[in-house]
Amino acid sequence: MSFFKSIFRPRSIPAKGLVLLLLFGLMVASYWGYLAPVEQLLDDEKLTFRFLDVEVSPYKLLKALVVVFTFIWLASFCADQIEKWVHGLKRMRVSNRELLAKAGALASYFLFAVIALDILGIDLTAFTVIGGAIGIGIGFGLQKITSNFISGIILLAEKSVEIDDLVELSDGTQGFVRHSGARYTLIETFDGKEVMVPNEDFITNRVINWTLTNNKGRVEIMVGVAYGSDLDLVKSLLLEAAKEHPRCSAEPGPQCFLEGFGDSSIDFSLYFWVEDVTEGRREPKSDVQMSIWRKFVAHGVEIPFPQRDLHIRSGMPEAGERAS
Repeated sequence: MSFFKSIFRPRSIPAKGLVLLLLFGLMVASYWGYLAPVEQLLDDEKLTFRFLDVEVSPYKLLKALVVVFTFIWLASFCADQIEKWVHGLKRMRVSNRELLAKAGALASYFLFAVIALDILGIDLTAFTVIGGAIGIGIGFGLQKITSNFISGIILLAEKSVEIDDLVELSDGTQGFVRHSGARYTLIETFDGKEVMVPNEDFITNRVINWTLTNNKGRVEIMVGVAYGSDLDLVKSLLLEAAKEHPRCSAEPGPQCFLEGFGDSSIDFSLYFWVEDVTEGRREPKSDVQMSIWRKFVAHGVEIPFPQRDLHIRSGMPEAGERAS
């Protein structure tokens, strides 16, 4: 696959020059009649195959291959140039650049395909029947592929998911968007995995985008203290631990609430915000929890472990008495 891609879409300047030189040489040779003997040899009646009203000869097949190769190469070249030009528009958002590049590539391939068919003498009106067959094929076999393609265009147009966004899917997959293609969106998870998610999933399922409008993220910590603790002191220590962390946002500031009275502890919840959630939430959460532990130890605040009271009823009959 990579071999054919390198032929149709050469990247280096010498390769592009060689392809252009070859195509130019064929055009000059054909114009000056140097290819006439080859045409007479390959277009001979003995080598011609007839099927209904269609005549197929080696010359026509060779001509069709040359025309198809030429126009595929030209379309690929134009698509690459359009992509380079679009990516140079730094003032435009990434999603808009991707959408414009895809539209330019599709327009290039469509235009050169129509020109190639016209040169080959193929009647374009015959494609009305083919178009109906393609429509049936899309309705049955290509439904998912078409759905993913259209979903990708919708995502680029509405800008709900862009490159480098931090997203979380309904199945728990969480990571950064690294690529948005015609069929799938590539997500790089925190452990280095690259997950290819069909574009349709971003449209039909619930998706959390942590960085859609801003990069702030909230961190939640649950803490339980023993009964008999100074609750006002506990609250002040929790807020102090959060405010001391360098990544804690000043606006909105940290908040602490008494959540309830449990079986073994009085439960508090601490909430604080970080300015950039793409830098992670686990590290500040861990740091604040370590600070809370040190402050509780210094002020004699106890974090209890689950306890159960066992009551033994007295006056139960002995085993001999029950037997009698």
